[in-house]
Amino acid sequence: MTTCGQTTTAETAGSMEDGTEDGYPGGLEAQRTVVLPIGSLRPSHSPRVAGEDPRHVQTLAGVEGPLPPIVVHRASMRVVDGMHRLRAARLRGDERITARFFDGSEDDAFVHAVRLNTLQGLPLTQADRAAAATRIIHTHPYWSDRLIASTAGLSASTVASLRKRAAGEAAQVNARTGRDGRVRPLNAAEGRRRARALIEAKPQATLREIADVAGIALGTARDVRERMRMGQDPVPKKLRDAESRLAAEMTLHTPRRSAPVAPKATADGTQDETVGAPLPKLRKDPSLRFTEGGRTLLHLLSANAMGGERWRRLLESVPAHRRTMVAQAARHTAETWLRFAIELERRAM
Repeated sequence: MTTCGQTTTAETAGSMEDGTEDGYPGGLEAQRTVVLPIGSLRPSHSPRVAGEDPRHVQTLAGVEGPLPPIVVHRASMRVVDGMHRLRAARLRGDERITARFFDGSEDDAFVHAVRLNTLQGLPLTQADRAAAATRIIHTHPYWSDRLIASTAGLSASTVASLRKRAAGEAAQVNARTGRDGRVRPLNAAEGRRRARALIEAKPQATLREIADVAGIALGTARDVRERMRMGQDPVPKKLRDAESRLAAEMTLHTPRRSAPVAPKATADGTQDETVGAPLPKLRKDPSLRFTEGGRTLLHLLSANAMGGERWRRLLESVPAHRRTMVAQAARHTAETWLRFAIELERRAM
């Protein structure tokens, strides 16, 4: 913070604090600040196991001038980042404090707080980081070990160990989102099978197109095509074995549920979305039909229902020069629905 061209001690205090938002990738520095009554704010779900450091609060309370803005979750008015600053302001007798709003779920707000506190400021302890990573494993089970590790400031191997301990409690998923935002199956066999299906349907496809559509590396696409040319299974034995082990682990940790009726296959091998699927039953549910949010959800589910002749018509409607881009857009939409489904399943447990 600057006043009359001079850097105040408050700016230095902000860099000492429990993590300012400045410098956070895609963060809040471009948003305008607001001045909020301190009495309107709720304490954060802090990633600090032991809470705030009283000595650090005293240090900040002695700073002259306004403190750097805190970050507040707009929906709940909880402090996302800046509890030390908030307590220091109260200690000084301030009635208002400068803040920036964070929009999103409370779970995402916690992740944001962990990331901010990891990037800079008063360091989180190893216990703080481990506890934060464990919570993120439960709230964001589709995140990869590397993504959670980069957020909590841990190694990927440490996160993998924490996930293994939480295996009986955390939701089990078939795919995870990496640091690059792409969703990948836990076993690479699925991507190889997608590549095989594409090569069979379109032998003239380039390796780049196969890799993009199947969500695999270029080298993997080359290996799949070479294996098919030699009459071999495109999925190596070690990957098939790993897939079997993963299936066994997920069966062990997944609560038993009644088996759904399998959709019937149509003449072209795709699934008929009207037979055995839950959508027809959902359309009859008054709790969904007669609420605005429910109607929106039913509309989106119906619009995204794919199967039978409709699927074939859509495939044929995509021009050749846009197939890869449309495939990427479809994959992005599928990833969004996957996250939505995982969150619903987590809440249903």
